Amino acid sequence: MAEKDRSVSPDQVLRTAEEVRVQTRRIVSETPVFDMHTHLFPPAFGDLSRWGIDSLLTYHYLVAEVMRAADVRAVDFQRLPRAAQADLIWDALFVRSTPLSEATRGVVAVLSALGLDPARSDLRQAREFFRDTRPEQQVDLVLDRARVSAVVMTNDPFDPNEAALWQKGRPADARFNAALRIDPLLNDWATARRALSAAGYAVGPDVDDRAMADARRFVDDWIARMDPFYLAVSLPDDFAWPEDSSRGRLIEHVVLPACRDHGLPFAMMIGVRRAVNPALGDAGDGLGHADVSTIHRLCRTHPDNRFLVTMLSRENQHELCVAARKFANLMPFGCWWFLNNPSIVSEITRERLELLGPTFIPQHSDARVLEQLLYKWPHSRRDIANALADQYAAVVENGRPVTVAEMTRDVRRLFSENFLNWAGRSPAIAAAPAV
Repeated sequence: MAEKDRSVSPDQVLRTAEEVRVQTRRIVSETPVFDMHTHLFPPAFGDLSRWGIDSLLTYHYLVAEVMRAADVRAVDFQRLPRAAQADLIWDALFVRSTPLSEATRGVVAVLSALGLDPARSDLRQAREFFRDTRPEQQVDLVLDRARVSAVVMTNDPFDPNEAALWQKGRPADARFNAALRIDPLLNDWATARRALSAAGYAVGPDVDDRAMADARRFVDDWIARMDPFYLAVSLPDDFAWPEDSSRGRLIEHVVLPACRDHGLPFAMMIGVRRAVNPALGDAGDGLGHADVSTIHRLCRTHPDNRFLVTMLSRENQHELCVAARKFANLMPFGCWWFLNNPSIVSEITRERLELLGPTFIPQHSDARVLEQLLYKWPHSRRDIANALADQYAAVVENGRPVTVAEMTRDVRRLFSENFLNWAGRSPAIAAAPAV
């Protein structure tokens, strides 16, 4: 049956819900994805490139979970070496508990995909596997098995370690593409000022005309250096526009003009509440409900800018969909962070299909550890396929058949072309080989 499905003609007309569901699952499973937002780096970036079992298990999702499952204080946990942290998490969440959460099931899926036993009582087998694997080899393996053609990194020029790497040149691996992350510039002027001053830009304590001129020069220089697909920032749930603040002035007079002049989208990830529990470090952030009318005003007053927007609160999703119906320069993307759970991915994807058709970006992995691609994309593909299949079946039930070619076109748009077109790039680069 599988071989017959693979040889189906693109011109085949599907007239029944059963035919639609079979072909939707096949097409979604086989179509490569261009992962438009990750925190991954190529091996050439050294310690910034995270992979392997200890990185996988000490990811902050699992750190938050282990604080509930084990009798350990955050301060004591953080003092442990990373391998000891991983051992503790494995014992608490996988041996003495059933891995039912999305994050723990994800680790199970990764180990299974790599041919490792996820029911072992310790990490000996997994550590031996990764010890004998080169990072370049693992990148090839994971991208191939996850059917990810390329990824967009999150690149921070305010991080001196990463900045030093970029000074040496762009990554040689064409599968790793840049996104210019500007959080300190917009959310922490004191930190941004120190970085700009150290790099020779003339900025003072206030965001005055001189500071904005040099901030713009900084952004232009890094765009030239990185060739990013977009500029990006994570914003709190109380973000407002217009805003009489350094952030408001920098967005108005630096970021939006730079995006227009360079033809780049401005990506806003809205709704994070930082350090609601500071003791947990990276695992201590939360979320809040944001005001979508802020997006209305940005899109309305800056029609020549393109906006990529994802929001962290589930309660914001319907409003964001409706906003995208009203503003053609707004592209909703992904199910971010706390939303990346199957029940919520399914709900949001269905909502977007019903309101926007195929004119959005359904998902990004947000992966920080390479092997997370081996569960995040298979899980998302399943939920996206089910949502799409129901929509196609409804079209057929309403009296209009669909073809395999139409479905293939739609999935390509959702998995790569919508983003690449929005970023001003040719869809042909979705299949760019490694250099």
